[in-house]
Amino acid sequence: MDKLKKAFTIFTITFSTSITANSGYAIVAVLRNILVEKHHWFTDDEMNDYVAMAQSPPGPIAVNCSLVVGYQLAGPLGALAAVIGVIIPPIVIMVIVTYFYQNIVTNKYVRLFMSGMQAGVVAMLIDIIIGMFTTVTKRKSIYPYIIMVVAFAFIRFTDISMAYLIIGCIITAVIKTVITGRMVKGQ
Repeated sequence: MDKLKKAFTIFTITFSTSITANSGYAIVAVLRNILVEKHHWFTDDEMNDYVAMAQSPPGPIAVNCSLVVGYQLAGPLGALAAVIGVIIPPIVIMVIVTYFYQNIVTNKYVRLFMSGMQAGVVAMLIDIIIGMFTTVTKRKSIYPYIIMVVAFAFIRFTDISMAYLIIGCIITAVIKTVITGRMVKGQ
């Protein structure tokens, strides 16, 4: 598939995903399903790496993740197509919601719809967590478990900035890689 055709395919995937999922991590879950399970364009490990990369810089996770996978699939054109596809629906929705805000906020059916959407988003987040946890635990090392427990403790029980936590995890991973690399070379 040539890059232009692939970029259009990426656009349609991110556009339709953004319409149906309607939330950052929910979009990531749907993208994972489409890109890993349906099209087999990435492995679980690759997708986990891209999601981790997308969480590092500031900005919406759906946009960052779309940019990374779009670039991996079709270069800069794929990245542009993915980002445009994922941002059009929320922009249109926010313009409409802003315009009709007073009518929307008091409508009981809209409130019921939002409650149902929240439950669906929680289910998608649980699916993401299970998928990523399963992939990480296949590595047969205690290291991911330690990082998960420590990171969770910092998130749950301190006010530490996510940026510092991510930087700390990156530094820890680099140190572990250097130590492990030296140990392998020394044997």
